[in-house]
Amino acid sequence: MTAHTAHTADSTSAAPGAPATETDQVLRYSAFTTDPSGGNPAGVVLDATALDDAEMVAIAARVGYSETAFITSRDEAARRYGLRYFSPRAEVAFCGHATIATAVALAERIGPGELVFDTMAGEIRVATTLDKGAEGNGGAPQATLTSAPTHSRPADEALTEQVLKALRWTRDDLDPALPPHIAFAGNEHLVLAAATRERLADLDYDFDALEELMRVHEWTTVHLVWREATDRFDFHARDPFPPGGVVEDAATGAAAAAFGGYLRALGLVTEPTRVRIRQGEDMGRPSNLLVDVRPDEERVRVTGRAVAIPGA
Repeated sequence: MTAHTAHTADSTSAAPGAPATETDQVLRYSAFTTDPSGGNPAGVVLDATALDDAEMVAIAARVGYSETAFITSRDEAARRYGLRYFSPRAEVAFCGHATIATAVALAERIGPGELVFDTMAGEIRVATTLDKGAEGNGGAPQATLTSAPTHSRPADEALTEQVLKALRWTRDDLDPALPPHIAFAGNEHLVLAAATRERLADLDYDFDALEELMRVHEWTTVHLVWREATDRFDFHARDPFPPGGVVEDAATGAAAAAFGGYLRALGLVTEPTRVRIRQGEDMGRPSNLLVDVRPDEERVRVTGRAVAIPGA
């Protein structure tokens, strides 16, 4: 994501028991990419057991990414961890790209395999692999998260009109085959489908107006998508995130999971299907998200790679 007011800070390890300061250890990874200059950057704090809420949000603000993930409890033998997510402004129930980043950071230190994260959205299982030499993997570790149970419902028409006004879109800008919905996979996202790639590319919205609507209705992002062709599950996406102080997200795993549930709810998934989402292109941080959806399962799986950001 790109923060509305971006900040960065160098970090090194703090002494055990030391109070939260700029020296707290914050790892920086970019998720849903094999290139550190692409994807969505996330902060990762592997030991936040001594931090309180105010300290975590302050660290997230100093890091300046859309999300920083904090491991707040751990059972190393069971590979089970408490995980919380903070934007530069507030806590978020679930964040996909920070989950992928955290899973890869852990796998690189304790080895690949399944991890279990206890989050505000419930239990999230993540399978990790470190097969850097495998053909076609781009040389980066991979993680696959299994979402919370998904559901989706039609968006209220009057409310949709308010959002379109804030986006400076009209009804004619929407794809009638993909109706507006409120989709959930740990948190809620408003899904709007653009009729053309050009409409999706031209994103110039009223930040304050959209932030207010999203705050009132407790949406994490507005998931804007465009489908390349009706006979394929290839999409482009953009995700405004003003409640977190972020103009746009470069890769949104939580929204991708919710979108998988949206497609299932519409009856478009009639067999096990892999959905490919390309995000971040219009902000210069291309990202690739893979979403596996089954018609008979409420949970979906989101796969992506992640890499450490050099010098961070």
